[in-house]
Amino acid sequence: MPSPPLPPVENSAAAWLALVPAIAVILLYWSAFPASFQFDDWNVIVNDPRVHSLAAWWESMPGIRPLLKFSYALNFQASDTAVGFRVVNVLIHALNATLVFWLLRVRGTRAGLVVAQASQVALLAALLFALHPVQTEAVTYISGRSSSLAAAFCLVSLFCWVRSEESRYATAWLIACCAGFAAAVATKETALVLPLALWVYSADRPVRATLRRLMPVLLLTALMLILALSLPRYRYLLEVSLDTRSLVANLLTQSRALVYLAGQLVRLGNGNADPQLPVIDSIDALSVLLGIFWLTLLVGVMLRLRTAPVGAFAVLWFLLWLAPTNSVLPRLDVANDRQLYLALIGPVWWVSLRLLSLSRASRSMRYGVAVLLLSLLSIATVQRNRIYATEITFWQDTATRNPGSARAANNLGMAYAIDCRFDAAAAEFERSIELDSADYRARINLHLLSQGKLPGAERCDVSEEEAKISTASMTEGNPAGRVTRGGGIAFLQPSLTPCSPVEMLFSGFGIASRGRSKGSEQ
Repeated sequence: MPSPPLPPVENSAAAWLALVPAIAVILLYWSAFPASFQFDDWNVIVNDPRVHSLAAWWESMPGIRPLLKFSYALNFQASDTAVGFRVVNVLIHALNATLVFWLLRVRGTRAGLVVAQASQVALLAALLFALHPVQTEAVTYISGRSSSLAAAFCLVSLFCWVRSEESRYATAWLIACCAGFAAAVATKETALVLPLALWVYSADRPVRATLRRLMPVLLLTALMLILALSLPRYRYLLEVSLDTRSLVANLLTQSRALVYLAGQLVRLGNGNADPQLPVIDSIDALSVLLGIFWLTLLVGVMLRLRTAPVGAFAVLWFLLWLAPTNSVLPRLDVANDRQLYLALIGPVWWVSLRLLSLSRASRSMRYGVAVLLLSLLSIATVQRNRIYATEITFWQDTATRNPGSARAANNLGMAYAIDCRFDAAAAEFERSIELDSADYRARINLHLLSQGKLPGAERCDVSEEEAKISTASMTEGNPAGRVTRGGGIAFLQPSLTPCSPVEMLFSGFGIASRGRSKGSEQ
């Protein structure tokens, strides 16, 4: 049975509709532009000289994520302020929202929707994708660009893939698809699952024809894997990943992490920059049952991909884009919101179709519910963006949501110290030590603070006596030998190599033992 024709890209109405999500993104994120650098931003951008100019970037090559670092170097050379970086992030998100509209509009017609209905569903889905607060970690959080920029190249590649199915210039479009794929992988390695995404998108097409068209993409995948494994840095990172925890323990852990990530789609006020999710080291009934559930769900939707094109696509797309970070290979951080960036597309498409297809509700009621939902998402996103205003607001929120996190307490202490609030800083460093007595970072920071030598706090215009808080009260339970042997001077060196094995192992601190970087993912 022949497939329905593609909606014309040149259609003026569709073109105007495609701009709506982009405009919505810019308006919604406008207030977030003045926010400060946060968390990984300091290690991977502000204090990494390799991304401070194009010449420095070129000298640092070959290296990991070259295209991401190239974007940082371009950004830094144009403007080294957080505003400049965040403007680019927002524009990337706006582009992605537009591409999501077009791709879902096409997919909707191929799933049997009439063009008008497919356009309405795609528009609502693109707006849900654009305005959902879970996306702030890939947009407002500058280092989250690794997710949004890689997604942009993936969506461009998918766009070219779709065009290659119907165009007279199929070969040219397929070459462009491969180029977009290569760019996505050069931005973030998780894009290696794109060939599977292309297959899922084209599940309505003849299998043999799709596999034949996929061959150059699959060959490119193999080539990029070989190239990555030829680089010592990638091999070392793989070793560190496999040493983090066993594969069985990681599968058990991720069976629960997937529940958390799925819940983030509906918990609009639960944004968490550093969620403390449990690591499951031994087999337990709940984790096994959840693992069986996810596996059964995966097999079920694969079998129904043709008979239930929207629902099966939504679930399979969601699981597919979480697979690189939340399945087999262990990560120090069990889960983060930015991993949902592309995965969100499937669920929002399904929700949009269900909402706009309610037969028992009037048209005005359906649109009213849609407007209400978009309003709730926008409010939640604005509230979440306010958290990024300063380092203090960022870490106060993170510490409140994770009261047992020594990393959050240490980083909040550093934020207080930089703001010359020494008593509050000391209290947070001490709380971090209480939460994790084996973690020396807060001890080093506390000792340096007691000496008035904590890097970052030198600018405080106070007297020497005011800067030196009572050493006795601040260093209680903090043996001086431990601090000295811990290498206090060494921690004053420039920031660790972004995403390096050392940074991954010592996840949670950056320059001057500030506790900035998570390191497991930029």
